[in-house]
Amino acid sequence: MASTFYRIAQGISAPITKLYLRPRVTGLENVPAEGGFLIASNHLSLLDSYMIPVVSPREMRFIAKDTYWRRKGPIGWIQKSFFEAIGTVPVDRDTLASKQGALKAALGILQDGDGFGIYPEGTRSRDGRLYKGRQGAAWLALEADVPVVPVGLKGTDTVQETGRLLPARRTITIRFGTPIHPSDIDPSLPTGVRRRQLTDRIMDAIAELSGQERADELNRHATSDL
Repeated sequence: MASTFYRIAQGISAPITKLYLRPRVTGLENVPAEGGFLIASNHLSLLDSYMIPVVSPREMRFIAKDTYWRRKGPIGWIQKSFFEAIGTVPVDRDTLASKQGALKAALGILQDGDGFGIYPEGTRSRDGRLYKGRQGAAWLALEADVPVVPVGLKGTDTVQETGRLLPARRTITIRFGTPIHPSDIDPSLPTGVRRRQLTDRIMDAIAELSGQERADELNRHATSDL
């Protein structure tokens, strides 16, 4: 990871963002001080992949769908510039090869001792409910043997209003929860069972942090686990 670029980008973006949007952030002490870690969050808005790195006390990366790079206007330019500066990788979500490549790249990031962010729902929620988690986050945590820090976002879907030059100033809450360790899942269980149980633990924690209504189904818009 390009640490210098990350520090510059965050050093410029974070104070401006915090001053203007004033996000309410709790639980930053739950982000490990060293070693690889996985952030697993609910997903309400394109803004999520910008806000989490802005407030995170440690460097972290996302692999995000390439449509994030095509947003128009000043906010789109800021978001694109920030993503590029911190090494976020745009991925074509419509191909299976991209999905496999994305998870492989994410695994490498974690094994290098860096932070990585993923949305277990697969894509952002259009109706505000929290959908069932896909197993990519659990697979990564188990393969890399890193803790999962659940994150609950509120209000990021109310900021971007059509016709506004700047985002609306709404209440945004970002809550970092207690890390979930792969060792918390019985290692004697079959791998598939461990992935399912870890996925359930992650989604339960996200639900508690976000306060969202649960949907007993996968998000039908999701085509990958990014």
